[in-house]
Amino acid sequence: MLGGQVQVMFDNVPTSKEHIRSGALRPLPVTTATRLELLPDVPTVAEFVPGYESSAWYGVGVPKTTPPEIIELLNRVINAGLADPNLKTRFTDLSAVVLPGIACGFRKALGR
Repeated sequence: MLGGQVQVMFDNVPTSKEHIRSGALRPLPVTTATRLELLPDVPTVAEFVPGYESSAWYGVGVPKTTPPEIIELLNRVINAGLADPNLKTRFTDLSAVVLPGIACGFRKALGR
């Protein structure tokens, strides 16, 4: 994109945001369900194609044989970190939405 060799690309906002801020890239609609706090003037695809949504997400996984008490400890520590105001601010700066939860909820989201 920056070299002018391609006209359009799909990218995660954190890797493009500085180029968008500088004016080197012009964002088209975002694919998330709602507008991004970082780019409030950029519409969503769903505003043109109702029901459309596509987004990336990340999670932490451990081997299936990990003892339940270790999983609970990791879950508690990770959720505590996600509640930290400095970390929340950093995630917001990256255009990420923090979704703390429980291990079995993550397992269900994965369909396992």
